[in-house]
Amino acid sequence: MNIRQFLACTQSTSAGRRAEAASALTRAYLYGNLEADAAWEAKTAILALLDDPAPVVRRAMAEACAASARAPRPLVVALASDQTEVACLVLASSPVLTDADLVDAAAMGCETIRATIAARHHLSHAVAGALAEIGAADTLAVLARNPTARITTGRMLRMVERHGGDATLREALLERADLPIEVRHAVGARLARSLSAFVTECGWLSADRSARMSREAGERNVLELCEGAGAAATARIVKHLRTTGQLNAGLILRAILSGQMAFAETAFADLTGLEHARVGTLLREPRGIAELHRRSGLAEALLPAVVAALSAWREAADGTSTLRGVGLSRRMIERAITACEDMPFSEMQGVMALLTRYEAEAARDEARTVARAIAEEALAREAARREADEAEAAWRAAQHAVARDVEPYDGAEATAPDHLAIDPRDRIGDRYLWDGAFPEADLFAERERRTDPVGAILDALPEAILASFREEQERVRLAADAEAVLDARPDIDGDEVLERGRLAA
Repeated sequence: MNIRQFLACTQSTSAGRRAEAASALTRAYLYGNLEADAAWEAKTAILALLDDPAPVVRRAMAEACAASARAPRPLVVALASDQTEVACLVLASSPVLTDADLVDAAAMGCETIRATIAARHHLSHAVAGALAEIGAADTLAVLARNPTARITTGRMLRMVERHGGDATLREALLERADLPIEVRHAVGARLARSLSAFVTECGWLSADRSARMSREAGERNVLELCEGAGAAATARIVKHLRTTGQLNAGLILRAILSGQMAFAETAFADLTGLEHARVGTLLREPRGIAELHRRSGLAEALLPAVVAALSAWREAADGTSTLRGVGLSRRMIERAITACEDMPFSEMQGVMALLTRYEAEAARDEARTVARAIAEEALAREAARREADEAEAAWRAAQHAVARDVEPYDGAEATAPDHLAIDPRDRIGDRYLWDGAFPEADLFAERERRTDPVGAILDALPEAILASFREEQERVRLAADAEAVLDARPDIDGDEVLERGRLAA
């Protein structure tokens, strides 16, 4: 059938039959290994079917060619500009589409189109950047959850800047394994801003107090992120903070009071333009601290506090103090407060207020640590008590189980078991007196008296082991009897006595 016959047949059939024919023709062109003339005719027929008024026909072609790299580019581009349900089929996976096609489709399409593009495998930086600029919060969440999407740090920061207030987007970003540290900080800062706005709107805190609490929480978050992050990550976040205007004297002072000297050195190096080694040397010299403070452009009123805190840090580094570089150090804060007491009131007021807040924060952190340790100790004791109770209950249950299964021995006499070879002279009717003369009887009596789990285990020993034990006991008894006979009758041959004893046994 040539192209004219095919098109003529499809004009008079239903939309469903036309869709089936279009799908079959498209698959034949893509996977049928047609000759050149037949392939040209099939391609022409497929492109002609793009004018079919029924969307189901174009959808059938989109389903057939969506994943194929051999699909005609005019067909795929046309389908990508079709209705949303048709376009999404090829935009989701077609390898024929270029980055320019995807960016154009994202710019001209709806949010459903953008979300479909955001979920594509191995999305390029260009397409991800375009979506970061124009996509809605839901689309950006889909983009952030796409592990194969290549998103630059700047574009992630732009996503946070545009829609960081959306909780779904924040969660999606935090789930990424390759999330840069500066983006993580930006997400935390945006969350703090959202919470600050909420408590202000509710009237729980004033706007100024809420803003200050949000700023200090952000500073603490920065130091927690930088702890153990490495020099490169710390340098990136310091640069980000300076670019966004968040690298201030309060943050640097908090870093010093917390013992986070790597962050403080990086901050001073970024603000002064000096090398890290030079900054580290100056921080260990009183005159160098003043030079760094001046070149960094920090407030002069903070200099005494910085000098006192660094002096306490040097003592800790030399081993002459017990200060620790984890969290705010109360002793370092006390040194800083003492150093600021001689300052004029106008200069001292702001610094003392800041240090007092730091002192209260450090005290609360210490109280939380102690309370947490007490709670963990109490939980450990409770768990140990429950474990001991369970062990005791299991032991008692085992005792009762063994006591039910074994008849206790009365200590005087018992019925002799059939397997014991007991001398008839010790028989009294149907009973036997066991006075220790027969080891097998002693063994049986001992087993009868066992009521603990250990005895139950011994009772379960194989018969071969018990037989070996009986033989050993018999040999010991025979040797003892022979010794007694020899002591009483020295004229009797000892070997003959032993041999007769074995034959008797």
